[in-house]
Amino acid sequence: MTMLPRILIIEDDPNLQQSIQDFLEPFADVEAATDGFTGQFMAEQDIYDLIILDIMLPEINGFDLLTHLRQHQIDTPVLILTAKAELSDKLHGFELGGDDYLTKPFHREELIMRVKALLKRTGSFFSDQELVAGPIHLDLAAHQVHIAEELVTLNGKEFDLLMYLMQNQGTIITKNQIFDRLWGFDSDTALTVVEVYMSNLRRKLKATAADGLIKTIRNVGYILTEEN
Repeated sequence: MTMLPRILIIEDDPNLQQSIQDFLEPFADVEAATDGFTGQFMAEQDIYDLIILDIMLPEINGFDLLTHLRQHQIDTPVLILTAKAELSDKLHGFELGGDDYLTKPFHREELIMRVKALLKRTGSFFSDQELVAGPIHLDLAAHQVHIAEELVTLNGKEFDLLMYLMQNQGTIITKNQIFDRLWGFDSDTALTVVEVYMSNLRRKLKATAADGLIKTIRNVGYILTEEN
């Protein structure tokens, strides 16, 4: 199964949180936190494609949480979802680094539209179901990879790993980010599994036109470039 966009909901109302999760799960992998402290910890893992953030949260309020993320170079798109409808609150949210602002109560269809628009903007939601990086063509619908028109067979996690690198081509991705994204930051699996799958992926790409496109940045992580 193709790796879905990953969304974090930070909302302290359990009923609303569950409703939002139900709205989004047909096209996204959704996780949730009910207080600002837990939400901040989860957001800091930098493995989400979008964060839906309430403002009036226990422990840490949404504005302070957003400020913290942006100060620590977490640039995950943030959709602020709140009952605070004053223009001054909206402006403050955008000034702190929010990407969109939706007030409660809201229509289900508008929330879904805004979420998909933000995901498309960052390349995490694909209407054409294809990713391209140099000679690599990754077909999400067929779960296939062609390199210079040659079919390359990848297993589930190898496919997901290549997809994650292609979604972030030109950007360095750390081992921890890969592990948290593909296995979950609370997984009991060892971090070394990333090196195993990276080695397997590179071995399968070695005899193709994509050989050498995945580069290791020593003591940091990996990067996929379009040119060798």
